[in-house]
Amino acid sequence: MSTALDALKQYTAVVSDSGDFESIDAYKPQDATTNPSLILAAIKQEKYARLLDVAAKYAKEQGGSDKTAQIDEACDRLLVEFGVEILKLIPGRVSTEVDARLSFDKEATKAKAHKLIKMYKDQGIDKDRVLIKIASTWEGIQAARELEAESQIHCNLTLLFGFGQAVACAEAGVTLISPFVGRILDYYKKQTGKEYASHEDPGVVSVQKIYNYYKQHGYNTIVMGASFRNIGEIKELAGCDFLTIAPALLEQLKNESGSLERKLSPEKAKSEDPQAKVSFVDNQGDFLFELAKDAMASTKLYEGIAKFAEDGQALKDLVAKKL
Repeated sequence: MSTALDALKQYTAVVSDSGDFESIDAYKPQDATTNPSLILAAIKQEKYARLLDVAAKYAKEQGGSDKTAQIDEACDRLLVEFGVEILKLIPGRVSTEVDARLSFDKEATKAKAHKLIKMYKDQGIDKDRVLIKIASTWEGIQAARELEAESQIHCNLTLLFGFGQAVACAEAGVTLISPFVGRILDYYKKQTGKEYASHEDPGVVSVQKIYNYYKQHGYNTIVMGASFRNIGEIKELAGCDFLTIAPALLEQLKNESGSLERKLSPEKAKSEDPQAKVSFVDNQGDFLFELAKDAMASTKLYEGIAKFAEDGQALKDLVAKKL
């Protein structure tokens, strides 16, 4: 019996959005994404305690006598350990996130990316199987531009809510962007008190606009819708390059029979009314002004950075207890 998940895979690369890698294999995704919140939730499960043990042992060997250095080493190794385990289950790439506290520091972001890639290499993982996740701040986008151009380190620009962020990422030549569909919906529901049908969902509409713009102007950056609240949003984006989906929603798609209509395609994008080209190359001021004009994008970007940093600190606290 063909399922909605099978149908989606005909048009779109399906990506699992989870730190609970034992739940991934049932859905046969191409890639997988993680973030500090997902890793924090997973590591609290007893079945993943062994990964924390490995990270702690590594940190004591590498971090010297400085406790702060040991904690940082252990957290980085823990992210990589999850990534390595996930890569055993998927044919494609895993996304591993840079510490959110570095979101406004280009050089520190680059240094962390190089460190994570080296840690993967030490585990026998080629850099082409890893996407470094970086917040879509101006500094994050510039860090990704340099990582891609100078070191061929592939980047996933996350916490993306505004059209201007998407334009700047494409101009930077990043491998992939992750526009957050569900968090955009959350914002507008809170502001308006309105319930949105899937076809008018503000997060869905945002990704459709970005996808069509990229295809119309020939950008190679992959659009990967993320942060879904329901399968209606996913269905409205069938045909998007990639979609990263939590296991609970993957299960719903797997349990639903039938076909899906392809809503997005390069051909359809090029038949839509053309969108005027926009540019932020070497223009931080225009980028920041565009972000400032979009209350939703600026609010959700900074809120997301703060939340990921909070969960990152909670992860460090767990590691500290282990050490």
